Amino acid sequence: MGLLDILLGRSKPAPPDLDQLFALPSAAVTLQAAAGFTPTGQGAVCFATVEGAAFEQTHREVQALLDADADRTGAPVELTQDAYGYSWLVSHRAPDQLPDLVNDLHAVNSAMEVNGFGPQLLCSLAGFHDDRGRHLALVYLYKRGTFYPFCPLPGRAQRRDNALELQMKSLLADDLRIEQDLGRWFPVWGAPGL
Repeated sequence: MGLLDILLGRSKPAPPDLDQLFALPSAAVTLQAAAGFTPTGQGAVCFATVEGAAFEQTHREVQALLDADADRTGAPVELTQDAYGYSWLVSHRAPDQLPDLVNDLHAVNSAMEVNGFGPQLLCSLAGFHDDRGRHLALVYLYKRGTFYPFCPLPGRAQRRDNALELQMKSLLADDLRIEQDLGRWFPVWGAPGL
């Protein structure tokens, strides 16, 4: 950081810390014990859409890596695109395999980062639900190294349960590095894995 940056109040962004993803299983225990939320077994990595042979090669590498997992049933990762033009690599696991799902998310993020696609990475999420039909995603912001809860309300309208999100923020403060700037708690409407 230079003198001009200091004078203008600019700060250098923190480097991504993918190891923060490994805190999710601990957070899941807290979620289940205190709020009744259990993992859905689905998670996803979101990134700005990338075209070209280099990305296709990276996608094949990720699939080969995750195909090697003997406990996996079905496709290792599924590539989808949302209505907003972002791409998602989605992993499906059994609900009791959250540590394996976290390994999948970490592997996808790491492979993209190593192959030069780090700037396109936006977020990763793991899905949870409770017996009342409520959904929760714990969203990891790649460029910030922090998490935030996203709780969409059921139905077709794009509305979220802000009170539940704030409750989850307080509940998970000891388990995850929570994003303190609520303006960065972006809605991930229609995200795979919810």
